[in-house]
Amino acid sequence: MKRKRKSSYTKESRKGSSKGIQAKKHLGQHFLKDENVAKKIGDTLTLNGYKNVIEIGPGTGVLTKYILQKEVHLIAMDLDSESIEYLQNDFKTEHTFNRDSSLTFTIIEGDFLKVNLSDLFDKEPVAITGNFPYNISSQIIFKTIENRDRIPEFTGMFQKEVAQRICEQPGSKMYGILSVLTQAFYHAEYLFSVPPGVFSPPPKVDSGVLRLIRKENYSLPCDEKQFFRVVKMAFGQRRKTLRNSLKGFGISDEMKASELFALRPEQLDVNQFIALTNLLSKT
Repeated sequence: MKRKRKSSYTKESRKGSSKGIQAKKHLGQHFLKDENVAKKIGDTLTLNGYKNVIEIGPGTGVLTKYILQKEVHLIAMDLDSESIEYLQNDFKTEHTFNRDSSLTFTIIEGDFLKVNLSDLFDKEPVAITGNFPYNISSQIIFKTIENRDRIPEFTGMFQKEVAQRICEQPGSKMYGILSVLTQAFYHAEYLFSVPPGVFSPPPKVDSGVLRLIRKENYSLPCDEKQFFRVVKMAFGQRRKTLRNSLKGFGISDEMKASELFALRPEQLDVNQFIALTNLLSKT
């Protein structure tokens, strides 16, 4: 598969790897070197009623080996061909020799943002995990939301600020589009922070690990496409009240009198955005 992006999902390196795989600056790699942190990330998976897992950015397997200790069918997907070669050879031999032969472990060189999830595990539920690159972390979340019918669980490491924003509650300056759209369908939990020093080379910012568990009822009681439009337009001018930022919906004077339209977007929780969407659907 040809790579057109100058980015990689890889952020970890096996300590003392005989392959000597180095972090590639042009791919944005930061190798996790702390085994305890890797194990903690692996333990974030609950796998309640399903065994399929996709790991984004296995690198040289520091997290992968802890996932393989669970009863899972694992697909490890990375853009770095050097890491893929190592995983397919030395790593796979070392870490799967005593594993239940009925449990599959597949290694794929590819781009998660471009892959069709229906081609992986058919239409069965699948958990997503990994150490995600900062430059495409929001896109990974949006793809997860788009495939929410397939993804009941999502865990992983982001830039700390992004992880906090996803889990943030109304009333904060960090609360935004990612917060509302994610929390509309998932229970979001910020788990723990990770300092730069556990990576090689260390990033300039702290990292944070989160977990998303899909809500039991994840169908919204409103037009979902309209809901997405409302949320994105509202936060597009977040300093304005909703009666001003949502003018494009043709709000009537009667609707403008509603208390909701006097608020700013960061003051609304998911249920209020649903109510707002239903109001605007009547215009």
